[in-house]
Amino acid sequence: MSVNTPNAERQIWIYTQMLRIRTFEERVKRTFTDHPGVIRGHTHLADGAEASIVGSLSGFKKGDAALATYRCHGYPLVLGSDPKAAMAEIYGRVDGLCKGLGGSMHLTDVAHGFLGTSGIVGAGIPHAAGAAWAAQIRGKEEVVLCFFGDGASKQGAFAETLNIASLWKLPCVFVMENNGYNVVTTSAQEDANAAAGEPLSIKAKAFAMPGVTVDGTDPLAVHAVVSEAVARARAGHGPTLVESKVYRLSAHGNIIAPPGVPLHYPEHEAITVFGNSAEYEAALRGDPVPRFRGILVQNGILTPEHAAKITSEVDAEMQAAVDFALKSPFPTLESALQYNYA
Repeated sequence: MSVNTPNAERQIWIYTQMLRIRTFEERVKRTFTDHPGVIRGHTHLADGAEASIVGSLSGFKKGDAALATYRCHGYPLVLGSDPKAAMAEIYGRVDGLCKGLGGSMHLTDVAHGFLGTSGIVGAGIPHAAGAAWAAQIRGKEEVVLCFFGDGASKQGAFAETLNIASLWKLPCVFVMENNGYNVVTTSAQEDANAAAGEPLSIKAKAFAMPGVTVDGTDPLAVHAVVSEAVARARAGHGPTLVESKVYRLSAHGNIIAPPGVPLHYPEHEAITVFGNSAEYEAALRGDPVPRFRGILVQNGILTPEHAAKITSEVDAEMQAAVDFALKSPFPTLESALQYNYA
């Protein structure tokens, strides 16, 4: 089953979405120093995974659905969520996607097909199977994309869900974004397959489904692999496990500091835990956002002037999101009880 390469206009769209995610998350990260105390609790960035996110979602259609992990800011932005509402949610404000009650790790925008995230590792995997089962019952060729990290593949929910998804041929694509680290340990330290030098997509064999590993820093490669998996799911042939290999460019998350010390982002674990600055510097040189921009310019798809215009527009859009979120009020105490079922 062949998948066409996106045309020039679509490739520019892919780059723009990658830049939007990066710029949004840079604003989130800067908030810790520019506006200390505004963001409370943990925040996890996905810088370095933009190509994987956008490439995976580039074939998303109305009626499809997506779920992700707590490293989740980019997905709703690509699917059409208002960055102002997303930033307001991260700031815990009433104009946020979830009325300021969810925060960074619990973004949801059902109107745009984003069914939500969770701070629990692997929690979205069985949820995705449920959504895919509902899609199968509706019979409208809708597909669910489920995003999770390599660490989640060691949760029981991973094995149980892939097993039933395969047996029932659920229209689901499982995208494992392998960023090389499980907080402060490497994937090779935590995973027997990785330690043996095997691609983690090999886990698909146990569930009689296709398993594919792709360079997650190449959005067109991700688009090709995930689009083929989506087409297979739409045709009723069941799920696929895709391992998308990326490199997270920020630390696992911000540090919850003692009283009187602002929350902040430390250096990456490659440096702070393993003392391997060479690895981290190599990852920076392979940063997918400027790299894809360079490819588009080199191929004559994007001019430097057009690229500069996109950057200016995206900067303005994300600064407006920060300004909006800072002005949004906090939710009332009473609102915490308005969305409970019992």
